Amino acid sequence: MVVRSILGAALTATTLPALPVGAQATAPAHSFAVGGSQFLKDGKPYQVISAEMHYVRIPRAYWRDRLRKARAMGLNTITTYAFWNAHEPRPGVYDFTGQNDIAGFIRDAQAEGLDVILRPGPYVCAEWELGGYPSWLLKDRGLVLRSTDPTYTAAVERWMVRLGQEVKPLLLRNGGPIVAVQLENEYGAFGDDKAYLKGLEATYRRAGLADGVLFTSNQAGDLAKGSLPHLPSVVNFGSGGAPNAVAKLEAFRPDGVRMVGEYWAGWFDKWGEDHHETDGRKEAEELRFMLKRGYSVSLYMFHGGTTFGWMNGADSHTGTDYHPDTTSYDYDAPLDEAGNPRYKYALLASVIAEVTGKPPAPAPAPSVAATFPVSPIRRSASLWDNLPDPIRARRPMTFEELDQNYGYVLYQVTLAKGKAGPLLLKRMHSYAQVYLDRKLVGTLDRRLGQETVNLPQRDGPVTLDILVENTGRVNYSHAIRTEQTGLTGAVTLNGQPIEDWRMFRLPMNDLSTLRLSTAPCIGPCFYETEMTVDRPADTYLDMRGLHKGQLWLGEHNLGRFWSIGPVHTLYTPAPWMKQGANRILFFDLTGDATDRLTTVKAPVFGKVTKTREAQ
Repeated sequence: MVVRSILGAALTATTLPALPVGAQATAPAHSFAVGGSQFLKDGKPYQVISAEMHYVRIPRAYWRDRLRKARAMGLNTITTYAFWNAHEPRPGVYDFTGQNDIAGFIRDAQAEGLDVILRPGPYVCAEWELGGYPSWLLKDRGLVLRSTDPTYTAAVERWMVRLGQEVKPLLLRNGGPIVAVQLENEYGAFGDDKAYLKGLEATYRRAGLADGVLFTSNQAGDLAKGSLPHLPSVVNFGSGGAPNAVAKLEAFRPDGVRMVGEYWAGWFDKWGEDHHETDGRKEAEELRFMLKRGYSVSLYMFHGGTTFGWMNGADSHTGTDYHPDTTSYDYDAPLDEAGNPRYKYALLASVIAEVTGKPPAPAPAPSVAATFPVSPIRRSASLWDNLPDPIRARRPMTFEELDQNYGYVLYQVTLAKGKAGPLLLKRMHSYAQVYLDRKLVGTLDRRLGQETVNLPQRDGPVTLDILVENTGRVNYSHAIRTEQTGLTGAVTLNGQPIEDWRMFRLPMNDLSTLRLSTAPCIGPCFYETEMTVDRPADTYLDMRGLHKGQLWLGEHNLGRFWSIGPVHTLYTPAPWMKQGANRILFFDLTGDATDRLTTVKAPVFGKVTKTREAQ
């Protein structure tokens, strides 16, 4: 499920005087407040017309372009999460530079005439790895996410205070564009611990994040569980849900602010499942219904973009089901993955113009995509020949225990002579290839509930290798609390535990030491090729000639590919190219001499277009 939101309130209005800064010392103060069922901006009734974009999913060079298109569609506000795991990859190590410059994104929104609604989490869902939580929190198996556990709340406090240093100057009262802040994120779908919400509110206040309109956001059936009585409450839902959801909000808060925090104008894709497209005509009709009823609205998403690198999450509702999300976060949103308007854009713009009485701006022209030649594979490197020094332990250690967030871990052990039997990898997370003396004997996929491989009889000692990929930690439901990755449970052969392991950490965050050669490579291999660019332009790498793995363009990790679909392309943005030769490096779990890359001008969606997937 998706979980996100916006503002709301049911109390008397309060004003938030904006304190002018710097050269704007003579600028008038601004205010944003709640007045009964509506918002007041500078004391006058104000309807928020917002939509979501995520700075981490859009190349920084394109931030202003996407924000400008949002303003042109008629939006007056942009909503974004803050992604904790992107900003604190290791405890106490923070990154607010480049793609992670959240303050820069907010300033760009202000420069384009947009207000901002900030959703700091710490839980954000967003189909993002572990719902935005840093995976290192799970190294302590006693820590309880989204609770009053003091170890957890102390980590949240440190993070929120650090985030506050970045964004507090951008609150409305300080001359910035942030008009409201969301407390937590659809907490009612997870629990009903009011002490947890109150404690988090206190943390927000200590961090300086609550000096304005603070609100909660929940799906219609969870409003009572996920709200606090003294804070505004808003409702979230998708296509077809408007009449029922707004009725539930009005019954819950008869005198409260009328706002839809998330209206899902699309949906996300999961590996091995159908590609999602939703009805833009229905969404335009429901937007008209909401706006004419006086509701403030935020669309989720306006522009989904791409979950670059390793950061896709996974869906789970029971804790036993597992549905990892694709690299593409196109979401069938008004702007597609490359930032071009699809038919929904014009329909929604027309509705906004109709309700506000402001003529719509001309629809933005789509960018011109291009194709570029990609050379055959030039060099390759076997994973087996590029292993780091191992870490040794009696039992297998999880990624988190190995101080590794993402990527792969190779688990290795020597097996003595023995009879055939089942190898059990209890709670293996999330995808494993099993080898005996480097010969593939089985594949286990958490999506399919697989934990057992039958090993053949061994006539002498053999090396057992288990290559485990983190295909994305769950971002929804109570499963987030047990999302350790790798071999997380017992490992037994014929019912007997296996001990004395060697573990090779493979985060693949520095590939500069790979020993590449022109010799053929089969199996888990790195491959180097080259894309020749006459003039940089957006393109898509067509991955239908590969199997399962990860791809880098220069220094940029473009994300995962997997032949099972439904997305068979990787968005490749022009700002990350250079004129001339561009190095492409990819890791394919089951590579061979047939691996080929091409480029296309548009994404390719479908179910399975390659029968020989990674197995």
